[in-house]
Amino acid sequence: MSVPSGVVVVGASAAGLATAEALRRKGYRGEVSVVGAEPHLPYDRPPLSKQVLSGAWDPKRARLRTEETLAALRAEFVLGDPAVALDAGSRTVRTASGRVLGGDAVVVATGLRPRTLPGQDGLSGVHVLRTLDDALALRGELKESVRVVVVGEGVLGAEIAATARGLGAEVTMAGPQPAPLAAQLGPMVAELLADLHAERGVALRLGAGVTGLTGQDGRVTGVRLGTGEVLPADVVVVAIGAEPATGWLAGSGLRVADGVVCDSRCRAADGVYAAGDVARWEHATLGSLRLENRTNAVEQALAVADNILGAERHYTPVPYFWTDQFDAKIHVFGLPSATAEVSVVEGDPAGRRFVALYREDGRATGVLGWNMPKQARLHRQELVAAVTPAV
Repeated sequence: MSVPSGVVVVGASAAGLATAEALRRKGYRGEVSVVGAEPHLPYDRPPLSKQVLSGAWDPKRARLRTEETLAALRAEFVLGDPAVALDAGSRTVRTASGRVLGGDAVVVATGLRPRTLPGQDGLSGVHVLRTLDDALALRGELKESVRVVVVGEGVLGAEIAATARGLGAEVTMAGPQPAPLAAQLGPMVAELLADLHAERGVALRLGAGVTGLTGQDGRVTGVRLGTGEVLPADVVVVAIGAEPATGWLAGSGLRVADGVVCDSRCRAADGVYAAGDVARWEHATLGSLRLENRTNAVEQALAVADNILGAERHYTPVPYFWTDQFDAKIHVFGLPSATAEVSVVEGDPAGRRFVALYREDGRATGVLGWNMPKQARLHRQELVAAVTPAV
């Protein structure tokens, strides 16, 4: 494969920036363009629901790199001008302003778009949290709000609930799961999380779906549950998951199915790759996979850069994510599930310092550390053999 003379990276967050940096680090000297929908320089998303939302960090602290470091990349950053179309055959990208960027390689790293509830766009006081501007808008309202309802009991919803409670708001978490993160981590860990949130003053209205919102004079007043109960709210945060941001790829020639479909090398078409939350690729041992986390965004970008430069590298990571809620720091390796057999291999859940091993059909599938990060990393080795393909 010949080395490309130009690379267009669509997406200016962790995956997009990591792709550009890896290309330069590996000696690539061609043109690099990074297209971002937001006007901001690349920033980190995990702090948005915690340090930025709480006000502990100035927004600039969330930046991934300084302006001087970005300038040294010798990349053109096209910010505040989202990509609206891609022609995979000619490898050209068109932006909202009408600009056309082309290269011998294109990387799709456009991330996710939050799901919303019907009718929420017509009501003030209803928020999602995906971008820096989202976090700042929500932070401004939390300073004045008494009653906050978080719709969603996954990682993001649980983190937002913990942060809002830490700011002194009356917080209620609502959603169909019986406990926070139950579908991801199973009943044992989810029940511990439920106890943690309840102890810290978060009211839990779980096990019932949300059917809609109530409002008055254009302002949200509550959240209606499937049971008929209405939870009063001054502010509502909708954290019911997200979808890959692939709408702009209609007619591109790429296959899209819950993400940009790629082969084991993260290649979606000749000269077109995908990285980060938007990419669905063939993991050699885990099958078709799409991961929504910061670690994967960077690791996958490194694999993409290698393959742009001709390495033909299969991408076979051990999945990993973390979440901080109140004083709980939870690190998760592999693909745990609610149906797996869970055993505590170190520590004690009663003391909220432990490592749990997930097994299915006798095979290790996940490791979770609750306030035991080093020990969890050691047990991660039990997953490596299962995930690493045989040579």
